[in-house]
Amino acid sequence: MFLTFLGGVTIYTLNIRHAPEIIAGDFLPDEKETQRINKKKVAKEKVDASQFTLSIYPEAIFNEKTGEGFLHIRNESSNAYPINVKIKIDNTNEIIYETGAIYPGHEITKITLEKKLKVGKYKATADVDIFNPESKKKLGTTQAEMQIIIKE
Repeated sequence: MFLTFLGGVTIYTLNIRHAPEIIAGDFLPDEKETQRINKKKVAKEKVDASQFTLSIYPEAIFNEKTGEGFLHIRNESSNAYPINVKIKIDNTNEIIYETGAIYPGHEITKITLEKKLKVGKYKATADVDIFNPESKKKLGTTQAEMQIIIKE
């Protein structure tokens, strides 16, 4: 009888647990500096929700004083999912730029870093978060290695 009572209490306790709270960072942020990809290229591509293609140039060059430079990230029009990319320096894990939402068929080419860096070369990682286009909830993350170059 005691074991039955104990089993009932255990089942009750497991069933009343609350769902984990969703962290705000797990939702797709607003767009920032994107631009549409050439319409002729878009017309040739077909969306396939089972595949994801990321185009990111592995080297980005920036001006030390202004933080401006070229970072090429493209969410191909053949993708079904919007993305958000965070660029972080490997040895410090400091995020130096976050793209905001990049929808399929959009790209980023020219940006201003959010954190100042000194002249030099930095190994970095692009954390690419993939989101559900309807709910804006994060589906997963992939990464790409990069090199950030800061020039005078």
